[in-house]
Amino acid sequence: MAEGTNLIYCGIDWAERTHDVALVDDSGQLLAKRHITDDAAGYKILLDLLADYGDCEDNPIPVAIETSRGLLVAVLRTGKRQVFAINPMAASRYRDRHSVSRKKSDPGDALVLANILRTDMHAHRPLPQDSDLARAVAVLARAQQDAVWNRQQIANQLRSLLREYYPAALAVVETWKKGLCRPEAHELLRLAPTPTRAARLTRAQLQSALKRAGRQRGIEAEADRLHEVLRGDWAHQLPLVEDALGKQMLALLIQLEAACKAATDLEEAVAEAFPQHPDAEVTLSFPGLGVRVLAEIGDDRQRFSDARGLKAYAGASPITRASGKKSSVTRRWVKNDRLTHAGYLWAFSAISASSGAKAHYRRRRDDHGDWHAAAQRNLFDRMLGQLYHCLQRHELFDEQTAFPVELAVAA
Repeated sequence: MAEGTNLIYCGIDWAERTHDVALVDDSGQLLAKRHITDDAAGYKILLDLLADYGDCEDNPIPVAIETSRGLLVAVLRTGKRQVFAINPMAASRYRDRHSVSRKKSDPGDALVLANILRTDMHAHRPLPQDSDLARAVAVLARAQQDAVWNRQQIANQLRSLLREYYPAALAVVETWKKGLCRPEAHELLRLAPTPTRAARLTRAQLQSALKRAGRQRGIEAEADRLHEVLRGDWAHQLPLVEDALGKQMLALLIQLEAACKAATDLEEAVAEAFPQHPDAEVTLSFPGLGVRVLAEIGDDRQRFSDARGLKAYAGASPITRASGKKSSVTRRWVKNDRLTHAGYLWAFSAISASSGAKAHYRRRRDDHGDWHAAAQRNLFDRMLGQLYHCLQRHELFDEQTAFPVELAVAA
């Protein structure tokens, strides 16, 4: 702001249909408050209100809100404006600083959010200024991850149902990779939803089902195996109950097929968008690393001041709790759970793909006495620091530099 002018802070208490807005100056004086709707007209009122109090391209007014997603946040993030996503639990603690009566209102929450920026803006991190491509990759990667989790959840439900009345189907898919998620399994269950009908299938029918599912090799041998398994000695439910369970299974099968298709389509979309990003070459140079880590950390180089900030955000670095004579070092519980999950898979794959990573893991297990999860988390912590270094300098991963053999042997 120009010298002599007051600093302005904005707080927004958001809801599904309406939002409350509060503006305060650097002395804490309430300057304005509005109740806006969640549509284009409401967004225009908000932007006009900010403009009336000096918001412009060169001096944007910072905004605090309790979410990082949605159209309202997208509108606020245009230009150079800083948007702070305040954790609702933190906002609740700040509310107790202003009132001990435990009263609560939406306009009051908007005022609390504005005062959070006025007093402690330095202690909160604004939303990163990632590129449009990085945001698109993040959306696709998260959607693909959700689709995979949804597919696995439905597959588990289907497996549980088949155990109740159709164990032959589970015996059939046991040797197949991806099991119930394979097209052959879907075709077989659609052709014979009950074990009674499955026992009457001929080898020719089984071969036709495998061909419709897209299988091209070993069709006759696989059809013989299926014919033998399905005609085995299996226990059965009562006929009417078995037919009812078969109809329930077909309903679940429709959901599973849709989930499998969604996961496949989103995986293809990620594979198409990710290579276009400038950091893709650096990311793929690391052993066992895929798109999900880059999708979570973005490409804003100013987001983390150093590698320690990134490690804390990912939950890779430990946290120390010390009070009086007691002191303990434990894992972090407040973190980006998606990034932590991706880091677990990354470290697990790196142990097999990198000799240096495997040696580091074994050293943590044998010399330091770490459990598997702790040793793997320590490896993730080290490789995350290396990734931060390479992304900042746009350098490719080098095995000898990351895990120097001579120094490891000497140590």
